[in-house]
Amino acid sequence: MSKHHQTAKELLQALGGSSNIANYTHCMTRLRVTPVDHNRIDEASIKQVKGVVGVVNDDTYQIILGPGVVTKVAEQFGIVLQEDSAAPSSEDLTSKGTDMKSELKKKNNTPFKNFLRKVGSIFIPLIPAFVGAGLIAGIASILANSITAGDLDKDTWQQYVTILNVIKNAIFSYLVIYVGINAAKEFGATPALGGVIGGITLLTGVTEEFPIMNIFTDQPLTAGQGGVIGVLIAVWLLSFLEKFLRRFIPDAIDIIVTPTIALLIVGLLTIFFIMPFAGLISSNLIGGIDWTLERGGVFAGFVLGVAFLPLVMLGLHQVLIPIHIEMINTAGMTILLPILAMSGAGQVGATLALWVRCRKNKSLVTIIKGALPVGILGIGEPLIYGVILPLGRPFITACIGGGIGGAVIGMFGNVGSIAIGPSGLALIPLIAHGLWLKYIIGLLAGYAGGFICTYLFGIPKEAITEGSNNKEVPEAKTKTEVAATGEKKEMNDTTLGSAFNLPFDGYIVPLEEVPDAVFSSKMMGDGFAIEPTNNTLVSPINGEVVSIFPTKHAIGLKTDQGLELLIHVGLETVNLNGKGFTCLIKEGEKVKQGTPLLKIDLNYIKQSAKSLVTPIIFTNLSEHNQIQLLKTGYNEQGITNIIELVSKKQ
Repeated sequence: MSKHHQTAKELLQALGGSSNIANYTHCMTRLRVTPVDHNRIDEASIKQVKGVVGVVNDDTYQIILGPGVVTKVAEQFGIVLQEDSAAPSSEDLTSKGTDMKSELKKKNNTPFKNFLRKVGSIFIPLIPAFVGAGLIAGIASILANSITAGDLDKDTWQQYVTILNVIKNAIFSYLVIYVGINAAKEFGATPALGGVIGGITLLTGVTEEFPIMNIFTDQPLTAGQGGVIGVLIAVWLLSFLEKFLRRFIPDAIDIIVTPTIALLIVGLLTIFFIMPFAGLISSNLIGGIDWTLERGGVFAGFVLGVAFLPLVMLGLHQVLIPIHIEMINTAGMTILLPILAMSGAGQVGATLALWVRCRKNKSLVTIIKGALPVGILGIGEPLIYGVILPLGRPFITACIGGGIGGAVIGMFGNVGSIAIGPSGLALIPLIAHGLWLKYIIGLLAGYAGGFICTYLFGIPKEAITEGSNNKEVPEAKTKTEVAATGEKKEMNDTTLGSAFNLPFDGYIVPLEEVPDAVFSSKMMGDGFAIEPTNNTLVSPINGEVVSIFPTKHAIGLKTDQGLELLIHVGLETVNLNGKGFTCLIKEGEKVKQGTPLLKIDLNYIKQSAKSLVTPIIFTNLSEHNQIQLLKTGYNEQGITNIIELVSKKQ
């Protein structure tokens, strides 16, 4: 069994099995899965699978694996899906997935964002073709320029240029057909009909002698007018018309009547209305971007360079592909892509600064060594999820570095790419009109900006040395050691004793029994849980309130001895947006054992949330210590000797 097959198998199991997979695809770095039920995904287990860099839990569940690896894992993922004899049919999965999606109410699941994701999903399968054909186009361009300059013999080399262009044109000349097929899949239309609608925009058979006139301007339509924007609009309408027709057309004649009527109606709409309309949108959109970059210059470049990295983090950067394509169709290049590519330069610079400043942190350096080479070549997700995003501040300084690089490209102006491909050094062969030196200067500026900003302002103290990212509490000491040093006994003794009181009346349960993998796997830390029976949460310790979540469902405390704990009232209560909770204290306030912290509406939370079970997590224990639960079952608020701090058995 190959390691990629094993990875795919472990991922499928953590995703809830084949019965929970409605669909899947992959891009250059991510395995994108459409789950039937998000609640069946064990995210903690996914993050523990070897090779997983990070995850994005969205309408599609995205598992970041990195370039090269994701293609092999995706291939094996399809195999393990087929191997699972319990897998239901694709029709059943699609139907069940549709039902579940209609019930799923995710915080960031707005119609606009869903539309953006659909548009992105249309182009994701085409990215390998864009990259390969784009680089081939770059080689052909270099050869053609060399022939023009007289450096190469035309009779010998022109045929090779022609051959390379034939390969390149196989994707770019017929791109609207590929887009039509993929759009039909996403919008729920027949893929073949979507391809035909895309092909209509090529106006095959139209000649100068027999043109089709634009009914609004009385000028001849041009092949490709409206581009992929027009195709997306047309196929979207096709999906509605197909579904409408199938409500009334008998099954016996559906295969004949439905496609004929759908193609005729949408085809006519495409030629006479959508192509002129989309052409107007396209020209104004491209003109607006050109105007902004021309007038905005340095400022526009900085803003775009700063803003792009968050889009990559959310997986929404693919929605810009139609804009790049239209710019290439209109002007022969996209001047937007080189500016956005500077965000990758910023994070490379930030990562180099982390490597220099945190060289004693061996585990971080190991991650950097693996992720940095592909980051330099323009694949940024491994750096984002493996290095800068988990550390927080470096992500911000990386964005600033990207803005600096974008400002430099904006200052030069007219630096464009002839095709879509990875950013970083890999984009150099695609830079138009031989302006690759200006692009390289922008990259160097992005590297320098990210490095300097991170080196000076973006290094978290906890990342500098190995293991310091956990603010550890002293290891458990014996009573003799405590007496000899004169330290307070509460947190250093092997038992917490009276230093910790039960904050609720209720039923105590081990953390492993909490019906939420984030807590039961102890990913956030060790502790226990209680199902409360009264409506007032009181402080279990003497110390300080260090954080109150905006939704009031969770409170962070710190004892006088430095032990930090999180009280998370109920499961999935963040979705209540604060309803059912009344906060009685403020951040930074000193508290004593028994100080009221929170009033809760037990009945409302019980009815509206997943569970009332309240995890109490100690978030900064030493790796050598663990919490041992001394009592379970029903206990009253304020009792002591519930838990003890013990050394882990070696």
